Amino acid sequence: MGASTSRSGGGAAILAAVRRNAWTIGLVVFMALLLVFTKIIQPSYGAAGLQGLGSSVLPLALAAVGQAIVVISGGIDLSIGSMMALTSVVSATMMNEQPEEFAIVVVICVLFLGLAIGAVNGTLAVVTRVPDIVVTLAMSFVWAGCALLVLKTPGGGSAKWLLNLVTGSLGTEWIPRAAVLLIVVVAIIWIPLRRSRLGLSIYAIGSNRLAAFRSGVPVGRTRIAAYMAMGLFAALGGLSLTASTGIGTPVPGPYTLMSVAAVVLGGVSLAGGRGGVFGAVAAVIILQLIRSDITFLNINPNLAVVVQGVILIGVVMIGSLVQIRRARA
Repeated sequence: MGASTSRSGGGAAILAAVRRNAWTIGLVVFMALLLVFTKIIQPSYGAAGLQGLGSSVLPLALAAVGQAIVVISGGIDLSIGSMMALTSVVSATMMNEQPEEFAIVVVICVLFLGLAIGAVNGTLAVVTRVPDIVVTLAMSFVWAGCALLVLKTPGGGSAKWLLNLVTGSLGTEWIPRAAVLLIVVVAIIWIPLRRSRLGLSIYAIGSNRLAAFRSGVPVGRTRIAAYMAMGLFAALGGLSLTASTGIGTPVPGPYTLMSVAAVVLGGVSLAGGRGGVFGAVAAVIILQLIRSDITFLNINPNLAVVVQGVILIGVVMIGSLVQIRRARA
């Protein structure tokens, strides 16, 4: 009797977990189907293709994780691309023609720089009470200008050990090092954060800022902390850019809008308070695979942008319908 009750209780817990993460599980299944489809249309796609996929999605995946944290808290950051460019050129400049050991110090300094510029964004949004989208849009020009002040043209260098972290395989040629690095970094930072009091506060202020304030949640400090976490992931993304290319590029890439797209496709509510980061990571891989498949099919690459837009519109519409049904229920 007791064993039967235990089994039923365990089954109910598993079912509840599946329901909570249904969207993310669906994305993972869709990603697996896309990989199969890629193999069908491009039979030569194998271990080398997976390694290239891992290296190409790493910067955007890190940006999407940082963006997801801010969006969950009820905000948004349109400066993450500029922040990645700034941290990339700073790291490339400091590591250029320096001993390999010195790069460890550079990496630590750049991570603290990411925390600092994230804190600046969050503090300005909290103190001025200007909408986050306006503050971060303005700061995107500031950080982009700072990147150009550090390095006017692409240049600098990267430590070899940093390059080895994001290229090649680990153990077997079918496991890209970049993918392992991404999983480890996200797990080390996000899982403890999600289960901490700060993580609960981030979800609380994203769900209802006033109710969170009345419950004793320090709304201002929590918002700043969310932006600091985003700055940390932006710095990691900038470092991954330097590592994968071997240089720093002061011109921001398409990471800002693409990170927002990945967050939306990953099931994070733009209204805040719902979602997680692993769905955003799966969404990044899906978007990259769609672009690759269009290339393999010899279709105009610009169509990839159209397809991504259509997918996002569909996701937003589905999310809106679900919210309407919940409200009526």
